[in-house]
Order: sequence, then C-alpha cells, then structure tokens
Amino acid sequence: MNERTQRPAWLATLIILLVGVLLFALNLTVGSVTVPLKECWQVLCGQGDETARTILLDYRLPQAVTALFAGIGLSVSGLLMQTLFRNPLADPSILGISSGASLGVALVVLLTGHLSGMAVSTLPGWTTIGVTLAAFAGAFLVLLLILALSTRLKSMVSLILVGIMIAYIAGSVTDVLKFFSQKEDVHTFVIWGFGSFSNVGKAQLAYLAGTVLSGTVLAFFLSKTLNLFLLGDRYAENLGLNLRRASLLTILVSGFLMAVITAFCGPIAFIGLAVPHLARFTYHTSNHFVLTPATAVLGMDLALLCNLIARLPGFDGNLPINSVTALIGAPIVIYVIFHRQKVLSK
Repeated sequence: MNERTQRPAWLATLIILLVGVLLFALNLTVGSVTVPLKECWQVLCGQGDETARTILLDYRLPQAVTALFAGIGLSVSGLLMQTLFRNPLADPSILGISSGASLGVALVVLLTGHLSGMAVSTLPGWTTIGVTLAAFAGAFLVLLLILALSTRLKSMVSLILVGIMIAYIAGSVTDVLKFFSQKEDVHTFVIWGFGSFSNVGKAQLAYLAGTVLSGTVLAFFLSKTLNLFLLGDRYAENLGLNLRRASLLTILVSGFLMAVITAFCGPIAFIGLAVPHLARFTYHTSNHFVLTPATAVLGMDLALLCNLIARLPGFDGNLPINSVTALIGAPIVIYVIFHRQKVLSK
C-alpha cells in the first residue's frame, strides 16, 4: 500500500475513533436528565454528587459499555458470515442462532409459567440472569447443531437453508408456547425480543467484554483464512486451506459472538448486516486484516449512535433498540442491493 492510499485510511480511522469517543460521551450526558460533561468527568474520577453518581455508574455507563461491545461483536460476526457465504446480505442470525436464543428464553419463561400455572416473570426471585442463561443455552445448542450438520453438508447454500429451517422450527415452537402462556410472561418475552442494551449490570459487564474481545481477537486471527475464502474454493484449496475445518472455525467464532450478545442484549437486528458494508465503503478494500478491526470500530460507533437515539429526551423511557437499528440499517442494506445491481449490470 503506497503513501497516497495510507493517509486516507489513517484519516478515516482517526475520524471514526473520534466519533466513537464523542458518541460515548454523549451517551453519558444525554438522557431524560442531562448531566454536564464536567460533572461526568468528576463522577468518573470518584467525585460528584450522589444523584449523578447513581445515574452514571448504575445506568448510563453500563449501558454505553454494553452498546460498545455489542456493536463490536455483532459487526464482526456479520463480517464473518458475509465472507464465508460470499453473500453481501448474510447476517449473524442467518443460521438460526438468534432463534435458538429466543426458543431458550421461551422454554424458561413461557413453558415454565404454563406448567406451573403462574407468571414466572412476576416471581420475587426472577432476574435477568435467568433470561441471559436461557438465551445463551438455546443459542449455543443451535450453534452446536449447525456445526454437527455442517460436517454432513457439502454446500454452503445447503447450510444456509438448514439454518433457515431451524429458525422456522424454533419460531413455530415459540409461537405455540406464547399461545398457551400467561400474559405477563408473554409480555416479558416480547419486551426481551425488542432488544436492549440496558439489561447488563455492572457485575456482568466483565463477562460480556471478555467474551466479545476474545471472539473478536479470534476473528482477526482468521483474517488470512477469510481472504482465501474470497479467492474461491478451488484456489483456496490449492493454496493449502482446509476448507471444511476453516468453515467450521468461522461458524464457531461467529456463532459464539452472536450467542453471547443475544444472551445479554436480546436479538439485535441490522448492525451485523449493515456495518461490514460501511467498512468496505469507507476503506475500499476486501483485505480482512483491515476490514476486521474497521468493522469492529464502526460497529461500536453505530451501536452507540442507536443507543443515544433510543434514549433521547422526549421519549417515554427507552425506545426498542431494534426499531432504531432498523431505521438506520435498512437504508444501508437497500443501498447495497442497488449498488450491487449497478455493478453487476456494467
């Protein structure tokens, strides 16, 4: 890469990082109660009044950090799926992992409530930890099922179809459970399905951050493999790549990131689909040694932006995060479709 192409890349990276810092600061200051930036700094330094400390340390800071890591994980997971399947419209949920998480929550919340005859979500001991564990268990079991089935399938297209069918099956079982469940439990399940960055407390932040960072580092180490995927199966094999093993590892890393984030935040749409395209558009490259960290940072920015919009003053509480991500992500996907059609027609 020559000097003329390096400078714009460094400039874009600097701008993206500065925007991320600005959005993180706005996530701390803006809300139903405005906290001045100076007071935010005092609180972070261990000073400030008790009200500001409660607002920042118990609510806004964990929510902003959650959005940051969720954006990183979802975006990197989406990049892995798009590269593996050579499909620009692939996203982290394409293999049914998020549907598995929904089924896990449905089995714990809806089925238990139906069998016990009482609303589980209204019990005094019920916390979001139960939902998180149920979602992760459901997502991880579907991931293991996908990995097992992928060893018997020779085509990536077949694997996508199997993932879609698994999603339909999980969705059907979930719908049946909703039909027979207590209305309080159904309400809890529906609210979880909207997605939220506010479900992670300070005690769980370390687990979320550690797992997302681990998955992102593994994804970066797969950059050479992902670059070989873009050359085509035959050429990649001629260069010594074990396609089956590489595909399984890519699915495992992507699915792991998706399972963790869905467990903590619920199903979050469009970030994993849209952000990899933003990274390609910004850096004009298909080299995953550049794309993976660029996607991670852009995903962080987009998730912080969505969280900020969802908490703007004037809204009665937080907007469902999926409604905000769809408003921002859907136009990006539409642009990708028309741009791809324009390129293919040349």
